[in-house]
Amino acid sequence: MIEFKNVSKVYADGTQAIKDFSLQVKRGEILTLIGPSGCGKTTTMKMINRLIEPSSGAIYIDDKNIKDYNIHELRWNIGYVLQQIALFPHMTIEENISIVPEMKKWGKKKLSSRIDELLEMVGLEPSIYKKRMPSELSGGQQQRIGVIRALAADPDIILMDEPFSALDPLSREQLQMDIRKLQQEIKKTIVFVTHDMDEALKLGDRICVMKEGEIVRLDAPDRLVMQPGSEFVEEFIGNRKSPWQTSVGNISSTDKQYIISSSDFADSSNLQPGTFIMTDENGIYQHMLINGKAVHGPVIDSAMSLYESAELIKDSSQTIFPVVENQKLVSVLTYRDMMEFLLNQANMENGVVRP
Repeated sequence: MIEFKNVSKVYADGTQAIKDFSLQVKRGEILTLIGPSGCGKTTTMKMINRLIEPSSGAIYIDDKNIKDYNIHELRWNIGYVLQQIALFPHMTIEENISIVPEMKKWGKKKLSSRIDELLEMVGLEPSIYKKRMPSELSGGQQQRIGVIRALAADPDIILMDEPFSALDPLSREQLQMDIRKLQQEIKKTIVFVTHDMDEALKLGDRICVMKEGEIVRLDAPDRLVMQPGSEFVEEFIGNRKSPWQTSVGNISSTDKQYIISSSDFADSSNLQPGTFIMTDENGIYQHMLINGKAVHGPVIDSAMSLYESAELIKDSSQTIFPVVENQKLVSVLTYRDMMEFLLNQANMENGVVRP
């Protein structure tokens, strides 16, 4: 989707911000850029929409050099969310969201429908919030508007430059959860700059750790934590090397003994009593089936950590849980899976070899 090929950036004062940088951002993923101040993460992001031009090398979007795009069309098709929310104070929320779609000549009916859809997506009732001014909203609500304004014209790429760092911890955590949930619906390609490792681990499908304009480590969050690969990364991550940070997708089972489809259930005469996971014919999760009765219990996202999953299911009487990705059942998590994984990790840390 986005590719950096041997990109460097040297500023007029001689500062080399980016050094021979090569990276591919996959379509539909959240890539978090993180590193100490001055490592070049914001420069890297701003080169994608040409707010900063590289000194050498090239950047491609869908195999086309970004210099070959009309710069206005390039930026219209890349959403941008900043720490400074920058809503226009003299415009209503509806008018703020409308800016780029109007530039792209969207019709009024289409635009109005899109605004309602986006507001509902982030839990803001359109009839209440459309006509309000930014000053009438809380900081968290304003930042939600900043996010959906970036989504308004349905761009393929979203750039997010430390968008939540000015918020209080509760608002920040809520917006992080909102982004993960939203991404399941919209599946945009998101490049997210942060200085907060917890945020990077929570949001990123992959994390790019940078130092002095170079990539030090690029990997999935759980592998980054468990196998930092260098002293710098280990120190930067801090004390997070815990099996509880492992994503559920890495420990859940693909055993199909607990799974039945709605077409299978059409003939339930041979179905034994017990707990099963019901999907439709396309593998989309429907509900649990416990002793023949439909039950809507906890559903685990495959990107959740083991700790987040344990928090979600701790009050449930179930022992089997669906693990989904974009509503599609991808695996099954059982308490047995969890206990075996934690026991194995504990044995490895203590040098115990299981028979």
